[in-house]
Amino acid sequence: MANSRFEYVKQFEQVDNLLPNTWIVVRIDGRGFTKLCAKYNFEKPNDRRALDLMNAAAKAVVTELPDITIAYGVSDEYSFCFHKTCTLFERRASKITSTIVSTFTANYIYLWSTYFPDLPLSAPLPSFDGRAVCYPSVQNLRDYMSWRQVDCHINNLYNTTFWSLVKLGGMEAKDAEMLLSGTLAADKNEILFSKFGINYNNEPEILRKGSVVFRDYELVEPGSDDVAKAADELAEPIRQSKTQDDKDKKRRAKAVVVVNHLDIIKDDFWERRPWLLSNKPGKISKET
Repeated sequence: MANSRFEYVKQFEQVDNLLPNTWIVVRIDGRGFTKLCAKYNFEKPNDRRALDLMNAAAKAVVTELPDITIAYGVSDEYSFCFHKTCTLFERRASKITSTIVSTFTANYIYLWSTYFPDLPLSAPLPSFDGRAVCYPSVQNLRDYMSWRQVDCHINNLYNTTFWSLVKLGGMEAKDAEMLLSGTLAADKNEILFSKFGINYNNEPEILRKGSVVFRDYELVEPGSDDVAKAADELAEPIRQSKTQDDKDKKRRAKAVVVVNHLDIIKDDFWERRPWLLSNKPGKISKET
C-alpha cells in the first residue's frame, strides 16, 4: 500500500493479540432471539428445526476453519475452541471472533430455508454476537465445556417441566413459575413423571446434553500407547516443521466433521479422542 499523509491514522489501532500458549474459546450468542422465536413461532420448549439449523451452521464453521478442535452448542449459543498452539490471524481477538461470528451467521441465514422451508426470512435478520476468552490449562478448558453442558441440563429440565405444566397441564405461566420456584432437579423429575408420565431420562439426548462438533477419527482405548503419546504431546508441544504442519492439515481435511450428543464431562469422552487436546490428527476411519 502506498504511503500517504493520511496513513498516520493506523496509529489509533489497538493491539488485541490473545495470550500465547492458552486455549481460545469463542462463544457466540443469538441477538434478540426471544423475539425471533416468537416471530417464527418456534416450538416450546425446544424446536428441533432450530437446533438442527444451529448445528448445521456450526458444522460448516468447523469444516471451514481447521484450527477449531471442538465446538459445543445448546439453544442459541455455540462455543468454538482453538488449541493453545493456534496462530490463526496472529491470535488477534477481533479477527478470530469476527470470523467466527460472520461465518456462523452467513451459514445460519443461508441454511435457514433448508430447515424452515415454509417460513421465509424477513428483516430484522438473525444475527449473533461473540467474545473470545483464554483458558490457561486443559482443566480450565474442560471445566468450561462442562459448565456449558451442565447449564444445558439445568435449563432444559426446567423448561421441559415449565412448558409441560403450561401446555399439558393448562397452568398459567405465572403459576407454573411459582410452583417451580426453589425446586430441585428431583422435584422437577417427579412433577414430570407423576403428572404427565414423562421420564426425563428418555428425552432426546440433543436436548439433555446439547451438541458437540469435532473431526472424527478412530477411537482409541483408554490407557493405550496412543493416549500416552497424546498426553506427552499435550504436556510438551513439539515444534513441527512446515512440511509436517501441511501434512496434518491435509489429514484434518480428510476427516469427517460430525455432530454428536455425548457426555463431555466424563474423562472417557476425552481419553478416547486424544486428538481433541493434543491437536494431532488421529487415524482416519476405514469406513470414511
